[in-house]
Amino acid sequence: MLRQLRPAVVLLILFSALTGLVYPLAITGVAQLALSYPANGSLLTDKDGKPIGSALIGQNFVADRYFHGRPSATQAQDPNDASKTVDAPYNADNSTGSNLGPTSQKLADRVKADVATKRAAGWPTPVPADAVTTSASGLDPDVSPATAFAQVPIVAKARGLDEAKVRALVESHVESRALGLIGEPRVNVLKLNLALDGSAQPGS
Repeated sequence: MLRQLRPAVVLLILFSALTGLVYPLAITGVAQLALSYPANGSLLTDKDGKPIGSALIGQNFVADRYFHGRPSATQAQDPNDASKTVDAPYNADNSTGSNLGPTSQKLADRVKADVATKRAAGWPTPVPADAVTTSASGLDPDVSPATAFAQVPIVAKARGLDEAKVRALVESHVESRALGLIGEPRVNVLKLNLALDGSAQPGS
C-alpha cells in the first residue's frame, strides 16, 4: 500500500507546486514584462499623476461640461434598508445588465424617456442607440463615435469652447477596430474627458 501511496503523494505535491505556484508566477511575470499596462488594471491618471480610474470601467459623468457614457443598470445595497437595492451607475462591485428584453414595456418606457430628455438637452435626431441603452456589464467605458459627436455642442457650450476644437478632440480619440476587423470604432469616455480637462481654457 505504501508503494502505491508514495507516488500519488509525490505527484500531488509536484502538480500542486507547478499549477499553484510556478505557473501563476510565470504568467504574472510575462504579463508584467509584456503587458504591464493592462495587467495592472489599465489605470488612468490626472495631470498630477494621481490614479482616477481605469480605461476598462466606465464612470458616471453627469455634468454638461463632460461627455457622458452609456446608461448603466448596476445597483447597490440601499444604505437605509439592507433588503433593498438602489440605482448605482457603474458600480464595479455589481456588474450586471438590466435583464429587460426587447418586449419589456419598462425598457421601452425608459428608452423613450431618455430620448426625450436628450432631445430637450440639444441632442440631434435620431439619438444614437448606445446613448439610451445599457450594456450587458453596466460598466462599458466606451461609446460609439456618433454618441460622442452628438455631445460636442453641449460640452462646448458648457465650457465656453469652440465646437470645432471639441470636435477635433473627439476625432483624435476615436479608436478603430482591433486588428482592423474585431469590434466597432469607439471612444473611451474617461480618456476623452481627461483630454478635455487638459485642453480647457483658463476659467472654463
